[in-house]
Amino acid sequence: MIDDNKKAVLGFFEAVSDRRVEDLPQFLAQDVVDHNKIIHGEADEPGAAFEGLRLQLAAFDPLTVQVEELIGEGDQVVARVIQRGVHSGTHVRMPEPTGRSFENEAIWILTLTEGKISEIRAVSDRLGLFFQLGWPWPQTD
Repeated sequence: MIDDNKKAVLGFFEAVSDRRVEDLPQFLAQDVVDHNKIIHGEADEPGAAFEGLRLQLAAFDPLTVQVEELIGEGDQVVARVIQRGVHSGTHVRMPEPTGRSFENEAIWILTLTEGKISEIRAVSDRLGLFFQLGWPWPQTD
């Protein structure tokens, strides 16, 4: 089971890197919950990850996710990845496209149910991302 889960996670990252949005349902459960928020306080709506990924791919072209390490235990897979991309498109929650490239490291913790990703948690170097893309740091209320 662990090896099958790792294969599913690798397939997911390959589909993202290849921009194969139509293949995402092979790897993501229909009601997948993504806890990785652009805005703190954003709701964890089941299935919203599909639209979130489409928006990310629209904002970053190209975008690649290179898997450096995979660790599986039970129904979870942890992936350490290098994300690379160019901020070339618009996203409703991001500054205007800068045309600048970025590279950052991220850790994804993925829970799988019946061979599909059902829950996503991810952390990355957002400060480094903001600096590389020339974005202003968000102000607190």
